[in-house]
Amino acid sequence: MPTYPNIPVIDIPTPAYVVDESGLRRNLEVLADVQKRAGCTIILALKGFAMWSTFPIVKQYLRGTTASSVAEARLGREEFGGQVHVYAPAYGEAEMRELIPIADHITFNSFNQWKRYKGLVQKSERKVSCALRINPEHSEVKVALYDPCAPCSRLGMTRAMFENESIEGLEGLHFHTLCELNSDSLERTLKAVEEKFGDFVREMKWINFGGGHHITRADYDTDLLVRLVADFRARYGVDVYLEPGEAIGLNTGVLVASVLDIFDNGMPIAILDTSATAHMPDVLEMPYRPQIIGGGMPGEFAHTYRLGGLTCLAGDVIGDYSFPQELRIGDKLVFLDMAHYTMVKNTTFNGVRLPSIGIYSPETGQTKIVRGFGYEDYKNRLS
Repeated sequence: MPTYPNIPVIDIPTPAYVVDESGLRRNLEVLADVQKRAGCTIILALKGFAMWSTFPIVKQYLRGTTASSVAEARLGREEFGGQVHVYAPAYGEAEMRELIPIADHITFNSFNQWKRYKGLVQKSERKVSCALRINPEHSEVKVALYDPCAPCSRLGMTRAMFENESIEGLEGLHFHTLCELNSDSLERTLKAVEEKFGDFVREMKWINFGGGHHITRADYDTDLLVRLVADFRARYGVDVYLEPGEAIGLNTGVLVASVLDIFDNGMPIAILDTSATAHMPDVLEMPYRPQIIGGGMPGEFAHTYRLGGLTCLAGDVIGDYSFPQELRIGDKLVFLDMAHYTMVKNTTFNGVRLPSIGIYSPETGQTKIVRGFGYEDYKNRLS
């Protein structure tokens, strides 16, 4: 029976996401080292990883969370503590009234939004530091769906939009231009940011470099990141924030699934008790091909199968994989790197049960299922 790493899966009820505590700590130690050497503040982006049962571990290393909604902000405040940062493309007044009592930083997407809520924020008895998201019009992301700097982007203000606008009352600037990229992409982006917005940065107390920094990836150049951040801080006299989400959960978790049926329709097809569209949507959206322990590319091993999901969507296909031995009904398959952008994006499409959530402890050698899901979770989303 395959393991990842050292996670015994034979007794895990499927489908289930399982996060390895030791892998999580390894990532957090890398981030804590960057934070210390660069003199910056790293916060957890809940949009990528919001498994709050792990927050007692995460907050030993990081200083807060960043949210994209009232719900995420509340989760950060109630379950994590520390600093709570918020950014959304737009806020309604009711949302803003909910955010002011719980957020430490609020970033606005446009001058219109800032001017609309400036008075409301400033009248609050609670100090909230406000910022504006900027668009340096410099693209590093190759997948259009994830490129915040694509033409006609709805995310952030370009330099031209600053004409005839006042930045009085703003204390920060925020840019988020990366997605799963190395520090050389940040280096090029910073040149564009400084060229277009350097005069405004000098008037700020802080700047947020956003997320998309793949800091915990094996080939990531952390030394360059440290130099870039430290140099920027020194030259502009501002505090610097980084808000990775994926880097916290990268390579820490798995999705364990079982084979429900096998048949042949031009090729062997295995139906699993999981789903690409419902349980690992980035497989279709990014798209990408997750690795499976013991599995290879089509034809690499003796037996090739198309792995299909449980929903009625014709395209609910995870991919074609080969295995050294024939698959059998009841076999368990372990999909790697399933901690980030899975639990936060999964759905109950077709009423398919959400995967359970578990934590593996290397100290005990046991996996604890901390959350299970059933009919009520599906029903309560509807009316």
